[in-house]
Amino acid sequence: MRRTLTPAERIGLSIAVATGLYGISFGALAVAAGLSPWQAIALSLLMFSGGSQFAFVGTIAGGGGGAAAFGAATLLGVRNAVYGMQINRLLRPRGWRRLAAAQLTIDESTATASGQLEPAEQRRGFWTAGLGVFVLWGLFTALGAALGDALGDPRRWGLDGAAVAAFLGLLWPRLRGREPVAIAAACAVATLVAVPWAPPGVPILVAAAVAALLGALRPDRGAAAGRVR
Repeated sequence: MRRTLTPAERIGLSIAVATGLYGISFGALAVAAGLSPWQAIALSLLMFSGGSQFAFVGTIAGGGGGAAAFGAATLLGVRNAVYGMQINRLLRPRGWRRLAAAQLTIDESTATASGQLEPAEQRRGFWTAGLGVFVLWGLFTALGAALGDALGDPRRWGLDGAAVAAFLGLLWPRLRGREPVAIAAACAVATLVAVPWAPPGVPILVAAAVAALLGALRPDRGAAAGRVR
């Protein structure tokens, strides 16, 4: 008798397919930036963080050096460390599962697990989304890299704007209040000011520094509420 997929597994699989398909654009952009198909695939399997990968490739394509590309990718990957603490608390993996969970902790797997109420469903959602995205992201990166070689200049097909569209897609759902909008606007202004003067890859570091500074200066609302009580 065939087992029926649980709600968390269905969500994880649908997210894996949608995210995996997006790997085509990364593979094509990576090759267009000067990476070999094998290097593009290695980035997807080892770095395995879409935002960080696009930042890395975008910096290289803009003429930035390896240090700037690594810095931009690292800043965008810091969020995965925060996710890791949450996943460790939810799933409490042990042994080899702990190492596997660390590699598979991304936006999609964390969101799928966090959206479930039962511990068993949290585990199913995390592993289904994480493993599904990992496999499909790697496969479609390879396909995109192969297509990138065949298609030539990505600007002919609009693929040079894929990284920008990716960041906007990640950012837009978070702009639901005045404070996030204000921080995003300040970072955008800082980036525009830095672009004419700074080497490629550095403007994104400037924007991250501005965001970190604004976050540090933000008043602690929770503490203020406690004082009111």
